[in-house]
Amino acid sequence: MIDEPYYCSQQIKIPPDLPDVLKQFTKAAIRTQPQDVLAWSAAYFSAMANGEIPPVKDRLEMPSASLKTDTGLTKGLLKVLNRQLGPKKVVPISMIENKWLDLTMPKELFDDLVRIGNFTGYVQWSEFLALAASSIASDITGAMRNICEIVTHDAEGGASKIPFILFKNLYKYLANIDGDISTEDMNAVEEYLQQYSKKQDGYIMPRNFENELCPNLAGSRKK
Repeated sequence: MIDEPYYCSQQIKIPPDLPDVLKQFTKAAIRTQPQDVLAWSAAYFSAMANGEIPPVKDRLEMPSASLKTDTGLTKGLLKVLNRQLGPKKVVPISMIENKWLDLTMPKELFDDLVRIGNFTGYVQWSEFLALAASSIASDITGAMRNICEIVTHDAEGGASKIPFILFKNLYKYLANIDGDISTEDMNAVEEYLQQYSKKQDGYIMPRNFENELCPNLAGSRKK
């Protein structure tokens, strides 16, 4: 029988960077809370090795009564996807699916969004994001608030402002998918908020469209 080599602790060399790498990995896992830790870990280290943005949340999210939490999707996860895909503007749906699965989110929900949005080939990332944000909101107003909080450059807890043109395009996109919001109602919302945007350097924030004087984003028939 051939003797197996014997290694003592002095022979095992630990890379000097390993403790820091593992520490950062552990913090990232705690913040992100992936449903499938092994699959997420593979995606995390692959991104780090390739110099890409890793699938990591900014912070640990606490359950919110205002969100649908049974889908496995959260604003924090959508923020991760937006960091990864937002700069590209137009992306293949296959890339969105890969990033989605890296975060170990339900494939069934992704398939539902693809079906509802009729997404094929290359798609506008902002439209996919808007539809995903609406899936964790109780109504279109909540969806637009989610969008503002996801794409804003404001610090956490800030005004969550976004460019008016982006708000307008995504609001009309979701309103058209809804199908029950008339063009007149959409135009009323646009005209009201445009006045705010002119005073706010072209930006709109949730407190503008959640104002009781603002026309209902869901349409006059739903008031």
